Amino acid sequence: MDSSSLSDQYQRRFQASADYRDQVWKKILEAQLQSLVGEDQIVLDLGCGWGEFSRNVAAKQKFAMDLNADAASHLDAATEFLHQDCSQAWPLAENSLDVVFSSNFIEHLPDKEALERTLEQALRCLKPGGRIILLGPNIRYVAGAYWDYWDHHIPLTDKSLAELLSLKGFEVCHSVDRFLPYSMSEGRNPPLFLVALYLRLPMAWKLFGKQFLVVARPLAK
Repeated sequence: MDSSSLSDQYQRRFQASADYRDQVWKKILEAQLQSLVGEDQIVLDLGCGWGEFSRNVAAKQKFAMDLNADAASHLDAATEFLHQDCSQAWPLAENSLDVVFSSNFIEHLPDKEALERTLEQALRCLKPGGRIILLGPNIRYVAGAYWDYWDHHIPLTDKSLAELLSLKGFEVCHSVDRFLPYSMSEGRNPPLFLVALYLRLPMAWKLFGKQFLVVARPLAK
């Protein structure tokens, strides 16, 4: 999919809920994810979309990568935008990143080979002791609804992703099969106080969670 098509797709899916999504990401970071990212660390937001994560995460240096050129206009001034195909060589030095983060993106890559190449780049760029943090729909729980999005290509579960990461030189250190509900692009926007409550009640994740959270580290380089 080219950049202009991506721009149109993002507008259709996210424009109406853009402000709400930003507030939700603040809650997610506050409750769960900021603890995985040090404020003194260098972070890449992979498949950054409209920058909800990179805009709200506290970090020393931030990069954001996306094939959609319009993504740049949604990033804050502290974030350097990398406009490219993530399965091609990243313009970052070896061992230069502390964290690679990606949410609801890797399932959109065109095929498994593209995902493998992307993880190879992540491994090359992560420092020893760094981490990759991946969120996405767990097809074990969303089943046929996964295919309601035209640009979903790679069906994944927490276990299949963990296996792939191990094959690509990572060690999974934390895995949650049910984390977030499935989607924020269909108009179901619960009040933010309920979002905050949900994030602090892992028992509720077992009822409503349909996305995995997988965290992995590079094996000793």
